[in-house]
This record gives sequence, structure tokens and C-alpha cells, in this order.
Amino acid sequence: MTVDVSVLTPVLNEERHIAAAVETMRRHRLDGELELLFADGGSTDATRAILEELARDDDRIRVLDNPARQTAAGLNVALRAARGRYVARMDAHTLYPPDYLALGVERLRRGDGVVWASGPQVPYGVDAVSRAAAAALGSWLGTGGAGFRRRQDEEFDSPTGFTGVFDRAFVERVGGWDEGWPVNQDTELGARVLAAGGRIVVLPAMAARYIPRSSVRDLARQYARYGFYRAKTSRVHPESMRVSHLLPPAIVVTAAAALAGPSVVRGPARAGAAAYGVAVAAAAASSAREHRDEALLVPPVLAAMHLAWGAGFLAGCVRWGPPLGAVRRLARAR
Repeated sequence: MTVDVSVLTPVLNEERHIAAAVETMRRHRLDGELELLFADGGSTDATRAILEELARDDDRIRVLDNPARQTAAGLNVALRAARGRYVARMDAHTLYPPDYLALGVERLRRGDGVVWASGPQVPYGVDAVSRAAAAALGSWLGTGGAGFRRRQDEEFDSPTGFTGVFDRAFVERVGGWDEGWPVNQDTELGARVLAAGGRIVVLPAMAARYIPRSSVRDLARQYARYGFYRAKTSRVHPESMRVSHLLPPAIVVTAAAALAGPSVVRGPARAGAAAYGVAVAAAAASSAREHRDEALLVPPVLAAMHLAWGAGFLAGCVRWGPPLGAVRRLARAR
């Protein structure tokens, strides 16, 4: 069978969402043949059994082993097994519109140097905490300056994308996903794609609904890992760093100084912490217009994301070294 698009999806313990995710993938309207490759990192729940049952009824589905148990490794396992001219990265926590693949392929075929087409990441809650996280991520304080997290009316260039459809040959030429990045791998790949002369674009019509974590603890752990590897990405690829990446670690340092700093800095630090609290309250009040039932949960969710990300970033600076080149580059730009 000739395959036009290969969908690459790493999975690990996704039994709550995997059946719905596969169903949305199977419904894609595409002028061509599709295959769905799932790289399982050794799930201990029913994820693999669900996938294997689905594969028995649909020969487009293949279940692969991902012994490294990491997202980047799973993507590379699926990339090596793929037969498509184009590859699409999809996430089991995400619901995609039925023309997602068709829109991505059409944009790649139009050229203009575009080798990666994706859509906005639209948070979509399914329970109290994930709905609060969706409200937080939709607020002005929760986007973190990432363009793909904001809805816009027209296509725009971006330094990275949320999942997306790729020119397979170009991805292979730049080396696929770097397995030194268990998370933040798309940002790292984006830096190499741009350095190699490729373009990354975000198409509003490709907006996908992402389901956030369902507990504050899981959300904090996720964001701590994001911050940890963001420090590594910023050090290796200084051009990928934004000013907004410095705000969460600054919040963590300010909070620590307010609680246990020398008396000479404690007063200003407490003023800074109070200003942050006002900003969180304002963001929560703004989001309450659309998410009234979750309004009380938005402040702790925002604080958990910011503090965990910032602490992870500082820990990453200790592990990988501070991204001084990126900071100098930002200072020169300003």
C-alpha cells in the first residue's frame, strides 16, 4: 500500500484518552492513504490492549515498541517505521479537527520553504482541574508568549509548533527528534529546522484541542520538566529564548527572597510577590467571564505552573549551565 501521511504518536499509560484520540485520527478527511503508528513506551495500564484491539479491525494502525520510554525516542521509532511522504506528529491528549492532515499537507505542497505546518494549541478541559488549567492557559498570563497558544486570524511564522504535519525528508535531514530532550523536543527541533533554512507556520484552521493534566500535582510535575529542559534548549539554541522565559524563574527567586532573603531585599521582594499576586488575581478575574465555575481554581493552577516551571528552569541552569549566551542575545536585542 502506498502511504501519503504517517501519523506518529508516542503513548504511555493513556487509557483514559487513547480510544477517543484514535477515533479522531481515523476520521480525518484526506485525499490519500493514511497510516497510524503508535510507539508504546511500556504502558502498564490498558493502553496497549486498546490499541492492539483497534489494530485488529483497522490495518492502518500499527503498534510499535518504544523501549526508551521517552517522547522523542518514540517519535524516532515511528519515523523509522513510517512509509508516508509526509509525517504528522499527534498527541494522545489532543483532539484534532477532521481536516487537520489535509490542511497541513496542502500547505506543505504549496512550498514557500514551509516544512512544518501546525495549528494553535487550544486548551480543552474535561474535569475541574483540566478546565481550570484550560482557563489559565487561555489567559494573558498563561500563554507564556508562545504564538501557537493564541488564536489568530491569519497564518503566521513561528519558531516552533504544537505537533503538526512535516516534510518527512526535511525532518530526516536535520536528524529527527533529539533524544536528549525527553520534553521540549519540538522547540529544540524547531531551532534546527530554522537553522537549516526551513519555515514553520501556524494555520488557524488547524487549531487542535489539547487536554491538560487533571490534577495540580501532575500539572506542576509536567511544568517543572518543561522548565528544566527549556534551560537546556536555551543554552544549546540561544536564539530560541524569549524574554517571557525569564519571568517564571524571576518569580521563584522573588518568592524565595520574600520568605527568607536578607532584610535589605525582603521588602522589595515582598512588593514584587504582591504584584505577582495581583496579576494572577486579574488574570483569574478576566478568565472568569468565560470559565465562571473554575474561577477559584485558576489562581492556584497559574501559580503551580509558574513556580514549577521557574524552579525547573533554575534546576536546569544548575544541571546544564546558565544560558548566558541567550541572555546576552536578549539584552542586545532590547
